[in-house]
Amino acid sequence: MNSASAKSTPINVLLIGSGGREHALAWKISQSSRCGNLFIAPGNAGTASCGVNIPVQASDFEGIRNFLYSEQIDMVVVGPEEPLVLGIREFFLSDEKLSGIPVIGPGKAGAQLEGSKDFAKAFMSRHGIPTAEYQTFSKDQVSEAKEFLSKLSPPFVLKADGLAAGKGVLILNDRVAAENEIDEILTRDKFGKAGSKLVIEEFLDGIELSVFVLTDGHSYKILPTAKDYKRIGDGDTGLNTGGMGAVSPVPFAGPEFLSKVEERIIKPTIEGFKKEGIDYKGFIFIGLMNVKGDPFVIEYNVRMGDPETEVVIPRIQSDLLDLLEGVAMENLSFREMEISSATSMTVMLVSGGYPEEYQKGKKITGLESESDARIFHAATRKENSGDIVTTGGRVLAVTVTGSSISEAREKVYAAIDRIQFDQMYFRKDIGIDLLKYQDSALSK
Repeated sequence: MNSASAKSTPINVLLIGSGGREHALAWKISQSSRCGNLFIAPGNAGTASCGVNIPVQASDFEGIRNFLYSEQIDMVVVGPEEPLVLGIREFFLSDEKLSGIPVIGPGKAGAQLEGSKDFAKAFMSRHGIPTAEYQTFSKDQVSEAKEFLSKLSPPFVLKADGLAAGKGVLILNDRVAAENEIDEILTRDKFGKAGSKLVIEEFLDGIELSVFVLTDGHSYKILPTAKDYKRIGDGDTGLNTGGMGAVSPVPFAGPEFLSKVEERIIKPTIEGFKKEGIDYKGFIFIGLMNVKGDPFVIEYNVRMGDPETEVVIPRIQSDLLDLLEGVAMENLSFREMEISSATSMTVMLVSGGYPEEYQKGKKITGLESESDARIFHAATRKENSGDIVTTGGRVLAVTVTGSSISEAREKVYAAIDRIQFDQMYFRKDIGIDLLKYQDSALSK
């Protein structure tokens, strides 16, 4: 793929993952005139409409290798973080037959930005990237961890170092409660291996947003911004979840703020990869806090977010597969990217009881109803009967675009009214907190 004629050559893609993020990526990739065969491993009932689902789990490297041996695949796109942290890129590179297939996603070294919060904080410290003050403690440093709390003002932020399925961050107002959680994490293995080390950091008081970057390791493209909603209840109440909805663009992140993000965070991050010899090709999801107009990094993720992907991808008007080919060929800077100025909004429909105990196998109706929404499947399966049923907590992402936050809200909740499954739950306030900004909403 290094000549003008390559532009007409179909690209066969294997997309790894099974959630709403992967359905959104599959939907966009399948629209490309360059897309040949698209396979999704393992996919869901929604991705099956974009390509061919393969019954191989995302972390089953042997199964993926066997599939690649049997098919002519030109590119592998990794959706979730776990295969990246476990070293799927290195697994392919070590195999003579597969080493030439480009993988969109970093190797183990780059994936440590998400796989280890201590690594990420130290990386930011080395490269002058603004973030909260912190200290890391191991299992034999319980007393030191508690002593460090005395130097901070509440709320106290405790983070398990490793991957903890989105549940490894605690924000506590009470010092005694924070000390108890230190014991739970470091001595009673609350988060298992993920909690073998504990990061304690100062609390940043501001408003959160996410910035997404696609890089070939040298150049980069800044994708649309998004704001997600983590708590289960309206008004940001209740337990944390994997995400109950998202909005893009973020109206309080204007050109001046995003310029600071690029100069203070994105450029030093890419330069940091180069200086440390980290071969990073893929997405960077930067969780930020806007503190009085200045950006601070809360965390790095080494893939696209979910449900943020469901609002970011619909706003990309360019050919996503062309951009991914630019990553693979390290000529991303020559690829075009156009972003729609429309507002995109998604609301997650979840199983009753989520994020705690919930039932699966509930029949979903109304998916074929006409509406302005695009339904991205997150945890669904198609039965032999043809019925679509639930298979997890976050089931569907109902996504719309509109000229404003108000219009998007009207459209998304009208679409939700047509969908039903037993004990279906969703937040009714997605985007309400942004209405005060909508008159000045910007398209970045």
